[in-house]
Amino acid sequence: MLFRITPHSSYSPPANALDLLWERLGATREEVSFERVGAEIRARTGEDAPVSMTHDERSDIGRRAVLGVLREVCDGTPGLSSDWFAVSAAV
Repeated sequence: MLFRITPHSSYSPPANALDLLWERLGATREEVSFERVGAEIRARTGEDAPVSMTHDERSDIGRRAVLGVLREVCDGTPGLSSDWFAVSAAV
């Protein structure tokens, strides 16, 4: 599944928040791959969910995986907060 990481509209992240995050993410982390595309970071998760799951259930699992990576990266980096970012399914 493909997700978009963008600045969260409810918080006031610094203008370079996405740049700071991108520097720390790398191309792959915990079975999630990342790519910088313009004003967002795209995250792709594996398709290991059972076929019996609905699209929404698979999307929720993937989104949680991306959020987990964001929290891990941000918690280990002074001056970076996972609250600054929104994760949504890419269309």
